[in-house]
Amino acid sequence: MLSYLSEYDAFFGPLRLLHYNSVRTIGAALTALVIGFIIGPRLIGHFRKLKFGHGYIDERTGSLGATYFDKKHTPTMGGLIIFFSVFISSALWAEPNVWVCVALFVYTALTIPGWRDDYLKVVHKNKDGIKSWEKIAWQSLATIVALGVLLWHPQSSVKIRELWVPFFKTAVIQYMPWWLLLVLIYLWIVGFSNAINLTDGLDGLAVGCTITVALVFGIMAYVAGRADFSGYLFISHVPGTGELTVVCGALIGACMAFLWYNSHPAEVFMGDTGSLALGGLIGVMAFMIHQPITLVIVGGVFVLEVMSVIIQVAWFKFTKRRTGTGRRVFLMAPIHHHFQKKGWPETKVVLRFWVLSLGFALLGLATLKLR
Repeated sequence: MLSYLSEYDAFFGPLRLLHYNSVRTIGAALTALVIGFIIGPRLIGHFRKLKFGHGYIDERTGSLGATYFDKKHTPTMGGLIIFFSVFISSALWAEPNVWVCVALFVYTALTIPGWRDDYLKVVHKNKDGIKSWEKIAWQSLATIVALGVLLWHPQSSVKIRELWVPFFKTAVIQYMPWWLLLVLIYLWIVGFSNAINLTDGLDGLAVGCTITVALVFGIMAYVAGRADFSGYLFISHVPGTGELTVVCGALIGACMAFLWYNSHPAEVFMGDTGSLALGGLIGVMAFMIHQPITLVIVGGVFVLEVMSVIIQVAWFKFTKRRTGTGRRVFLMAPIHHHFQKKGWPETKVVLRFWVLSLGFALLGLATLKLR
């Protein structure tokens, strides 16, 4: 919205700076940060009055249950702080185009089932939340609508069909059939929605790693939107995706504000309201800038969390069929709880996972030059 003010630079010279998405990205990050600091205390206070805390201890945590006792009344639904900050800031600073609209649509569409899941858990004391089929239905609908818009709009209809992978100078597949594209986008949106959801188990863990991923993909979106930079690095040039840099900036600012309240000991939890939507947003942006495989590298912590659960469940079922007694690879899954079981303090687990996330981010950035 504010980008249109650049057309009046003849009346006020500094308005010409709004031509540059780098300037608007900084503005979006600061705006989201301020919005988060303004609405954060108000929402948290409102959640406390309504007693929007889990109010129960998950029996699956076993001996860790005692460490969660002081958290069971901590309010959840904190993902709304991030959502309002990102959406308002992006609407103000990003220049509207198909890429921005699809990204914000997916983010909004997945915030709804996440909020409903949290609502059922904290208000109706339903540990299971929404039904699995309902969550899948929402994720499927969001994916189908988003892909339909991308295939219909002339700005994106051709570019979205390309499949790029790291270390190659050209697209591996120049024109993907719609069904293959649908399957891949769905896997990335659903996969990273669930990955961030699993990572959101310790104070500040998921949101801290999200900041790192958003920073890297902000850089990648900026490069993809520039013909000169993308040509030099031999990566896909996708006109208009530079505006996703502004969305990433807003996401960074919003997550920083949320981390202020989510740092140990947390005043509020993200909940499914935040984790499901953040994964979907990052997943769809990765596809739109032709960096889906790179997301697996940059989001390495999220991938490790998912893989630890898959390995744990698969090995337990396999050994139970073979020996009658299920065995576990990890002391507890997701893997951050494994290290808690080994005696690591929560803050040490979080900080070390942040270090890992930063390492994965640098590794992902390195792929831009290795072609």
